[in-house]
Amino acid sequence: MALGRFLLKRGIQGVLVVWGVVTAVFLLRFITPGNPVTFVAPLDASAELRAQIAAELGLDQPLYVQYAEYILGLLQGNMGFSYLRGTEASTVVFARVPATVELAVAATVVAVVIAIPLGVISATRRREPADYGATLFSLVGISTPNFWLGIMLILVLSVQFDLFPTSRRPIGFVETFAFLVTFENGISVPMDVGAFLDGLRTWLWHIALPAVTLGTYFTALITRLTRSGMIEELGQPYVRAARAKGLPESLIQYKHALQNTLIPIVTVLGLQLGTLIGGAVITESVFSWPGLGTLVINSINVRDWPLIQGSLIVIGTGFVLINIFVDALYAYLNPRVAR
Repeated sequence: MALGRFLLKRGIQGVLVVWGVVTAVFLLRFITPGNPVTFVAPLDASAELRAQIAAELGLDQPLYVQYAEYILGLLQGNMGFSYLRGTEASTVVFARVPATVELAVAATVVAVVIAIPLGVISATRRREPADYGATLFSLVGISTPNFWLGIMLILVLSVQFDLFPTSRRPIGFVETFAFLVTFENGISVPMDVGAFLDGLRTWLWHIALPAVTLGTYFTALITRLTRSGMIEELGQPYVRAARAKGLPESLIQYKHALQNTLIPIVTVLGLQLGTLIGGAVITESVFSWPGLGTLVINSINVRDWPLIQGSLIVIGTGFVLINIFVDALYAYLNPRVAR
């Protein structure tokens, strides 16, 4: 019951936050220099044509009318029409979501796989070379700008040694599974497993450098968090009691101490996943990754406001949903939070 009230409270807060994001994104168009009509109308457009375009875009209406129509449109799944692309904004925006999610999840996996073992080793071997190396790695990772690291990886691993591609991806993660099963007349038909493995290998080959670039800062953060949490847990009375009972040190470290350390790490993982989704703009631009970040940059350059607003709303909503999920998971792991 307490968990239900907790989730209801978080849900209401999430709705208010999303409404605030929508409002801020809507007002952004009016406080930003530049007229959207200028980028839609021809260079030699007459005043009458510009006025007609403004009317079609709804820009001739009072601000509160435009706001109400925009909110009603969003509730119906309508993010507006991109006149520069000649299609619905929602179609373009949601087509870019999978690539951004793939990159954020891949960066998180890279960070977790490297950071947690490194943090445990650093905590269990304090003041030893392994601890100093992990600390130095964390400092370098936190201090290195993503755009610089991405460019360096391209220059060294892609251009110099030709080990990885420099940009884009020819196939998405979900698309690789189309090689396994297809449907003919409602009946699933097995496909070529070799084609699936080739597609998966191609996807991994293209996402490796962007994932490492985006996940480096995250890796350093989780390493430091794991180290500090493990040091604190290893000093707790239950660890001394477990050692007095003669339990193996590896069991104490990985089953008991690390398990308790993972509770705050799970929270940070969820929060940082939302940050990665919204903060992948620079990394996507460096690697020409076909995600929301690249879409936002390209849309800003041409003042395609429906796409800009739709992308920012999706990013903000995704961040809120991830936070709610993390709060629910944290409340489940630690019921005292929901009280």
